Amino acid sequence: MKIGKAPAREMIGDELIEGVLTTLRREQPVRCDLPGGGRLHVDRHLPFLCVHRTAASHPEPGTDQLIQGEAAHLVASGGRGIHTGLSRLAEGIARMMAGEMGDFLILEIWSNPELGAGQSNSDVTLSQPVFQIITPPAMAVTEAADTLEKQLRRIRIHRRSARVERLTSWQSHPPHLTPLIPRRVAEQIPCHSLGLALSPIHLNPATGEVFPLVLRRMRRLLSRALRRSFHAFALARTSHTPVSYQALGRRRVAQAVWDIDGRLAQIAEAFDFLLQVTPVNIEDALRVFRASRYSRAPAFHYRPIPFDPALMKRRLFSIPLERIEDPALEQLFREKQMELDRQLTMLLDRGRWQFRHGSEQIYGGVSDVLHSEAKELIRRTPMRTRDDAHGGHLDAEAFAALAREEIARQRAVLPTMTSTVQVRDDIYAGLMVSRGNLLIGRSARIPARRAEALLQHEVGTHVLTHANGSAQPLRLLALGLAGYEELQEGLAVLAEYLVGGLSRPRLRLLAGRVVAVRMMLDGADFVETFLALDRDWEFDQKTAFTVTARVYRGGGLTKDAIYLRGLIGILSHLASGGSLDELHVGKMALHHRAIIRELRDRRVLREPPLRPRHLDAPGAQERLRLLSRGLTIFDLLKER
Repeated sequence: MKIGKAPAREMIGDELIEGVLTTLRREQPVRCDLPGGGRLHVDRHLPFLCVHRTAASHPEPGTDQLIQGEAAHLVASGGRGIHTGLSRLAEGIARMMAGEMGDFLILEIWSNPELGAGQSNSDVTLSQPVFQIITPPAMAVTEAADTLEKQLRRIRIHRRSARVERLTSWQSHPPHLTPLIPRRVAEQIPCHSLGLALSPIHLNPATGEVFPLVLRRMRRLLSRALRRSFHAFALARTSHTPVSYQALGRRRVAQAVWDIDGRLAQIAEAFDFLLQVTPVNIEDALRVFRASRYSRAPAFHYRPIPFDPALMKRRLFSIPLERIEDPALEQLFREKQMELDRQLTMLLDRGRWQFRHGSEQIYGGVSDVLHSEAKELIRRTPMRTRDDAHGGHLDAEAFAALAREEIARQRAVLPTMTSTVQVRDDIYAGLMVSRGNLLIGRSARIPARRAEALLQHEVGTHVLTHANGSAQPLRLLALGLAGYEELQEGLAVLAEYLVGGLSRPRLRLLAGRVVAVRMMLDGADFVETFLALDRDWEFDQKTAFTVTARVYRGGGLTKDAIYLRGLIGILSHLASGGSLDELHVGKMALHHRAIIRELRDRRVLREPPLRPRHLDAPGAQERLRLLSRGLTIFDLLKER
């Protein structure tokens, strides 16, 4: 039963009620408009219903949005003319669900300005969030109320922790309204009630207008508290046994979500940021730099930008993210919108000093701790080693053949894969994955001993996560959620280690990139950084030039610091008991784990079809077991 125009009459009749109940009996979702501007959404059979009723005499802007992300919610008018039908509708839903699961819970939420009375809530200072939980004298909802109180106390908004009060009363509904279901009827069902009043800190007290950012954060934090409370109620009072509190979230995603995901994906696919900021004249620049005896910084040339970044920004911010009711998905989309905006600004600033400030916003800088570890790693690594030289080298075409074989193995499991391998003249002596395709510089020479490691880095990680993301309904998981690169590179370097190919020169190179990024951020110019890598840190001149060029491209790119930082982050994740399984579902950041886990528990996301082959390489599981004990990057160096 899909949403439609609200009936013109101001009452809920038998036809509408029977239509809702018939749809639910068929185990189909209900999403329909109600008279008076209300809305009912019941995702599936669940033992609870969130309710918000508004009376004309007590307007509550924004409060209804606090529950619209829940899997079963009812937003309705509190008018007298609609009450009888609304009560019968709620009673019918409660009877059906309680008959199936044993018990039912109605949690009603409303704003109470008196809870925040006396606090300094203004357009300058935000007052402390205050919640009041109203429980009936009966003890049936003790578990739910206790859990709700505990979770509400964890809410912090504008650095102010919430204050939570408990009140015992049969009046677990707004004081200016009558009970949604009469008590005697509720006891027969059985249906229990829980009230939640909150101080409207999301409203400007001077104008009555909504503070949208405060409301957005409140909705996300409150949603988590509500679901934990429903989970406690379900386990204690019903036969419903969800695998986690996240599993009580919405499974049915509105079409508006997929439309917005598609529009963001179209913009993300419209340009390849790294290609646009990577010079096309690296080899010529190296010859000129050598000719100057390393005294004059080379001039880099870039591909023409085939679109107007300002017009692309207009498209980006015309996407109506405010239409998304789901707090988790809204957070992912807003993060990506801001990242794309910063990337477009960086393209406008390409070749200028402002470019590096945008780079720090997206990729971060280099902390003192990371800088110290990088320098120590270089000191502990031999300047000259035959780790990578022994066994000869593969040219670009030979490595491309290996990569095509690896992709063929993946395609045997996932036939819809579209990834290709391209040997190109405009990629200088390196490897790059773009939109799931592996790009290889024609002059690339790959140490034979490192071939499998690089194969698992590029194809076993970057191509694989693109393919897994493409198999999900959320397109952004293939293209990358905001800030995904650090985890991607950490996973990719870990893959090198798991197949026994993380050599000492490789670790030294990753550390050298961190040192170069830090020098750039500290104000050193191209020549100074090159000379420091060459003379102070004793990298060979070609490597020193390549590292320096990567760091100073575009005007100063801090991305190369994320390889070592990402590896350290993965080691910390494993040492704290974290798993790798959930990190290959697509291109995500480490901080997205909770949201991805929630979306998987809600069955919005599917299980990833591809498992990285390097996890089953000889010795890989033993290495993972050792990492779970808390090995550091220096321990990896010792193993080599």
